[in-house]
Amino acid sequence: MGLPAAIIFTGFYFVPFIANLRYSLTRWDRITEPEFVGFRNFVNLLTNDDLFYKVLGNNLRFTFLVVLFQTLFSLIFAIFLVKNTRTNIALRTLFFFPTILSSVSVGMIWLFMYDPNFGAINLFFTRLGLEGFALNWLGSESSALYAITFTQVWFHTGQMMVIYIAGLQQIPQELYEAAEMDGASRWQQFRNVTWPMSIPTTIVVMAYTTIQSFRAFDLIFAMTQGGPNNSSNIFAVLIYQTVFSELRIGYAATQSIFFIIVLVFVTLLQRKFLNSRYEK
Repeated sequence: MGLPAAIIFTGFYFVPFIANLRYSLTRWDRITEPEFVGFRNFVNLLTNDDLFYKVLGNNLRFTFLVVLFQTLFSLIFAIFLVKNTRTNIALRTLFFFPTILSSVSVGMIWLFMYDPNFGAINLFFTRLGLEGFALNWLGSESSALYAITFTQVWFHTGQMMVIYIAGLQQIPQELYEAAEMDGASRWQQFRNVTWPMSIPTTIVVMAYTTIQSFRAFDLIFAMTQGGPNNSSNIFAVLIYQTVFSELRIGYAATQSIFFIIVLVFVTLLQRKFLNSRYEK
């Protein structure tokens, strides 16, 4: 690591991490002097905080669904649009377009789409005579998280599609030609050529998607602020609420440490799983 990189890493990552670790051992409201409490915040978080475990479950479920469907759809789109034709380039641009919007803008758009009274989604179901599917999407504890999951997938699938296209275009065409000569079907070509050769790209896509899911603060805050009844709350929103609504800086620092631990664990687990498949 060069000196400039070391300075940037120290100033923007290492020093804030040490400061956060120090704050996690205190009780502090940003008004009075910090009071040292040792590991009391960690004990309370793990043994006496039901909200923490509810948010943990929300975050893991949200991340799992987003990673699954965003990876799946982006790979499918990439396979169909991998050739550089005019039509494919136009469709790539169309699918990529949501990515250039801000998260708050996307949240506002889908907040309107999900509106139970005049939103386009409920209007669509009503026109089809499927009134039973017209729900209060963001106002119900059973559907709020899944509605935001759909929005997140819609928001970033085009971005991951571009990454997959770049990876698929690096696969030697000779492999497909050899498979065709052996009489392999399209599915067999995908299973034996496309998928194994795209696993390195999949590792990047899944890791990046996981980080996006854990950092979906602005989208969720714009749409539900973690409600109703914390049913769509995730770590990023919880930490914000602990800092600015409850003024518990030390406790928020403890929450952020577990936020990083869970994120690293999930990412390493994904990478180990995909690498094991790649080595086979």
